[in-house]
Amino acid sequence: MKTVSVALVLCLNVGVDPPDVVKTTPCARLECWIDPLSMGPQKALETIGANLQKQYENWQPRARYKQSLDPTVDEVKKLCTSLRRNAKEERVLFHYNGHGVPRPTVNGEIWVFNKNYTQYIPLSIYDLQTWMGSPSIFVYDCSNAGLIVKSFKQFALQREQELEVAAINPNHPLAQMPLPPSMKNCIQLAACEANELLPMIPDLPADLFTSCLTTPIKIALRWFCMQKSVRLVPGVTLDLIEKIPGRLNDRRTPLGELNWIFTAITDTIAWNVLPRDLFQKLFRQDLLVASLFRNFLLAERIMRSYNCTPVSSPRLPPTYMHAMWQAWDLAVDICLSQLPTIIEEGTAFRHSPFFAEQLTAFQVWLTMGVENRNPPEQLPIVLQVLLSQVHRLRALDLLGRFLDLGPWAVSLALSVGIFPYVLKLLQSSARELRPLLVFIWAKILAVDSSCQADLVKDNGHKYFLSVLADPYMPAEHRTMTAFILAVIVNSYNTGQEACLQGNLIAICLEQLNDPHPLLRQWVAICLGRIWQNFDSARWCGVRDSAHEKLYSLLSDPIPEVRCAAVFALGTFVGNSAERTDHSTTIDHNVAMMLAQLINDGSPVVRKELVVALSHLVVQYESNFCTVALQFMEEEKNYPLPSPATTECGSLTPVRDGPCTPRLRSVSSYGNIRAVTTARNLNKSLQNLSLNEESGGSVAFSPGNLSTSSSASSTLGSPENEEYILSFETIDKMRRVSSYSSLNSLIGVSFNSVYTQIWRVLLHLAADPYPDVSDVAMKVLNSIAYKV
Repeated sequence: MKTVSVALVLCLNVGVDPPDVVKTTPCARLECWIDPLSMGPQKALETIGANLQKQYENWQPRARYKQSLDPTVDEVKKLCTSLRRNAKEERVLFHYNGHGVPRPTVNGEIWVFNKNYTQYIPLSIYDLQTWMGSPSIFVYDCSNAGLIVKSFKQFALQREQELEVAAINPNHPLAQMPLPPSMKNCIQLAACEANELLPMIPDLPADLFTSCLTTPIKIALRWFCMQKSVRLVPGVTLDLIEKIPGRLNDRRTPLGELNWIFTAITDTIAWNVLPRDLFQKLFRQDLLVASLFRNFLLAERIMRSYNCTPVSSPRLPPTYMHAMWQAWDLAVDICLSQLPTIIEEGTAFRHSPFFAEQLTAFQVWLTMGVENRNPPEQLPIVLQVLLSQVHRLRALDLLGRFLDLGPWAVSLALSVGIFPYVLKLLQSSARELRPLLVFIWAKILAVDSSCQADLVKDNGHKYFLSVLADPYMPAEHRTMTAFILAVIVNSYNTGQEACLQGNLIAICLEQLNDPHPLLRQWVAICLGRIWQNFDSARWCGVRDSAHEKLYSLLSDPIPEVRCAAVFALGTFVGNSAERTDHSTTIDHNVAMMLAQLINDGSPVVRKELVVALSHLVVQYESNFCTVALQFMEEEKNYPLPSPATTECGSLTPVRDGPCTPRLRSVSSYGNIRAVTTARNLNKSLQNLSLNEESGGSVAFSPGNLSTSSSASSTLGSPENEEYILSFETIDKMRRVSSYSSLNSLIGVSFNSVYTQIWRVLLHLAADPYPDVSDVAMKVLNSIAYKV
C-alpha cells in the first residue's frame, strides 16, 4: 500500500485573525517558510500552497497533489471524493492547516469558509470520513488538534456499530442505506493535545508542526541554534545555517549526510520503542507514511520543549528522551562547528564518525554480549550503512555474523527491513561482496523462502547464476549459491523458467563431479527442483543427458550425495506431461538404474528411492495395477515352504511384535476394477517429495547442507488405517518373486520393467528400517486399492 493522492487544505485567510485566538506581539508568522505579510494576501496564499506541495514532493514525488486554498465545504467535498475515486484502494493524505479559522469544536467539527469569506462554516469530521474513505492519513496543524483525533475515533466507533446493526438485521433502516466505510486503516497526526495552543514564539514558524513533518533538517538545525548548548559552537547563527552546503539526497555533502544520519537515528528509535507489527505498518509499508512518522518523532521532541504535545493515532510511546537523540545532537554539533571555516575559508568537509562508531557498537554487541540480551539497537543503522561504499564491506561482514546466530536473528533483520537493502546490492559488480552476499542470502532464504518471488522479479537470480558458474569462487560459496537457486526454483514456476533461461541446468551439470561433496549434493538437488513438474526443463535435461550424468552420483561414497541424485532422478521421471515412446524409454532406463540402490547401506537413500519410484508408479499406474494383480493371483495359488524350512537357510524378515501394524489380509480378489488414470494416485503421493514436511521450509546451515526425504502422504499410515495388503501378504509376495535373483535386474528387457520395479518395492516394504518399509507399503497399497 502506498499514498498516491494528497489533498492540501489551507484555511489561512491571510490578514484576518480568527475571533478565538489572541496572538502575542511579536508572534510566529512564517507559513511554509514564507512571511504571508510580505506580499498581497492572495499571492501569499498561493505561494504558501505551492511551497507546501514542494515540501511534500520531497518525500513522495509521484503522488497526485491537489490544493484547496481557503475553501468552502463543497470544495472540500469535491476534492476529497475525487481523490478517493482515483486512488481506489490506495492511501490518500488529507493535510489541514487551520491557522486562519476558529479552533475545532467538541462536537467534532473543523472550520472552512462560505463563498464570500464573510462567515466561518463548520465541517463535520463524520462527513470528512465519508468523503475520504479508507485507507487515509490525516494531518491537522491547528490549535486543539487533539479534539479532532478524539472526534474521529468516536465517529469511527459509531460507523462500526452501524455496520454491525446492518449485518445483523437486514430489515433495519441502516441496512437499506449505503454502508459507511470502515476507518480501521486510517492514520492521524495532530499538532497538539485537545487542550493546547500552538506556540507563537517569533523565532519559530507558525506552522511548526508542518515544518517538522516536511522540512525536518531545516527546523532541527534552527531549533538547535536556539538552544543554550549552541554557545559551545562559536560563530554559528540562524543566518549561517541557511547557507549549509549540499543537497538532502546527496550523502557526500554536509546537508545530505545530516539527513542520512537523521533517517538512521529516527528509524533506530522507532524500531527499539515500537511493537514489531506497528513498526512494520508505519515505517516499512508506505514511503510517505514512513517519512512523516520519522519526522513526527522530531516534532514530538521540538514541540514538547514549548509545552506542546503532538498526538498520533495509532498512539506512539514517548520518544523525545531517547538516548539516540544525543547521538543526533553530537552529529549536528560536529557538522555546524565546521560551517564557519567551510563557508568563509573553503576548507574541505570532514565526514561524521557516526556510522563508524555505530558499527563498532554493533561489533561489541556481537563479540562481548551475554547469551540472554536485548536485540542490538544499532541494527537499523547497519542497514543504512549498506548504502555507503566506505563502510559497506564491514557492515555486510557484521550483518552476516549476526544472521549466523540463528533463525531468530534472520527474522529480526527481516522485520527491520533488510530485504530491499540486500536486494539492491545484488546489482553491484564488486567481487569482494560476493561471498558475503551469498552467505546472507542463504541465511535469509533458509528462514523465509517466500523471498524467491521478489528475487526473480528484480532479476536477482542472475547474480547467483553468475556466482555458481564462477570457477574462481570457493566451493563453499558455490554450495550456498546452489542452495539459493534450489530455493528460488522450488515449487515456483516463474523461478524455474527464469533459471532455465539462465542456463542453470548446464551450470549444475558442469559441477556434478566437483571434489566438494556438499556442492555435488546441492547441484543435484537444484537439478531435481528445476525440472520438478516443469516439462521444459526436463527436456532440456534430456538434451544435455542430465539423467545419464547423474548416474555417476548413485555410487558416490557420501550417502547424502547419493540421496540427492536419487531425488533428482525421481523428479526427472515424475513429470505428469504426456508421454511419448522416447520419454517412456528414458523413464525405464532411469528406473532400472535406481533399482540398483535397493540394498544401499543408507536408509536415507533407500527411503528416497521409494519416493523416486513412487513417481514412476504415478505415471504408469495402469501398468502397475496389472502387475500387482498378477502378483496377487500368484501369491494366492503358490504354496510356499514354512519359514523354518526356507532354502539355503535364508531368513524371512520379521517385524518385532510391538512394531507390527494392525493390518488385514486380502480375503478376495474377485472384484477387479480397471484403473486408467493417475490422477487419484498423484493426489495420494503429492507429499512424497524431498524436503516438504512441516510447511516445506528448507533446513540450512553453512556448515551442514543436508537433504532428507519426507514420508508424509495421504495414503494412510499403519497407526490409523488398515491396509489392503498386510505385511505378511507383502512378504509372501516378495518371497514368491525372490526365486529369480534381484541381482539380475540390470539389463532386463523393457517389457518387464514394471514387474522388476514392483519386486523392488516389495523388497523395500520388508526393509528393516521402519521409515523405509512404511513408505513402501503405502505405495504398494495405493495400487492394491485400485485392483
